[in-house]
Amino acid sequence: MKTNLVNLGQRPAPIRLGCFIFTLLLLWLPIAAPIYLLVRDANLVSILTMVILYAEFITLLRLWGKNVYQQPQILWDYGLEFTRRNGVELLCGLAIGLINIVILFGVQGFLGWLVWQQPTILLIKIIVEGFLVGLGVGFAEELLFRGWLLDELERDYRKSVALWTDALVFAALHFIKPLAAIIQTLPQFPALVLLGLTQVWGKRWRRGRLGLPIGLHGGLVWGYYMINVGGLIKYSGQVPDWVTGVNNNPLQGLMGVLFMSILALWMRGRTIKG
Repeated sequence: MKTNLVNLGQRPAPIRLGCFIFTLLLLWLPIAAPIYLLVRDANLVSILTMVILYAEFITLLRLWGKNVYQQPQILWDYGLEFTRRNGVELLCGLAIGLINIVILFGVQGFLGWLVWQQPTILLIKIIVEGFLVGLGVGFAEELLFRGWLLDELERDYRKSVALWTDALVFAALHFIKPLAAIIQTLPQFPALVLLGLTQVWGKRWRRGRLGLPIGLHGGLVWGYYMINVGGLIKYSGQVPDWVTGVNNNPLQGLMGVLFMSILALWMRGRTIKG
């Protein structure tokens, strides 16, 4: 059995990825199915099943590293280092993400495309909630995409191929939803690809550590959460939605793509110089 697992590590990346995902679903479905059947609260079902899925994902990663690659500390190898340097880089990433959100909406406010509003709920509440949501999303998605997936791709392919494949898969998997929702949110695909590229370059700039990508992703989510949930802006309608963002989502507008392009080019520049 152990020999078979070691041999699996020598198989092509698509086979390894397929085996990992199949095993994860095999472990998750027997637990998730009763929850879907017995729990009536849709939000609670979503929370419970996703928490269980991610807990199993991390557990399987550790077993995968130990038995398939003989890397007992594979989370560390993915860049999830619990060090002071990684912590500082996480905080820097949070700051970069927040600053970019402030600049994005600040420029639109200066141009008269939106008007700032008083928060609709207690400000400290959305600050804390946004921080927790941003950090959670950043940790989960970066360990998945810039940790596990990128590592599997880089074992078989050139860095440029791994870079673009990782970014495209990252963007595409955000569209696992009903067809109507896919069509409605499709304009955000280019910005998501740019974010995926930015995060890979960020990890490479920091010598494979995940602190900066987690922080940057978290900072972007945190900033947008505070503005959106807090009701801090109202668009003036001076320009079309495709400029500011369809459905009030900045990733679905020209300005969002422009700012993500600038961030991506800046991060790429850091990677080349670093």
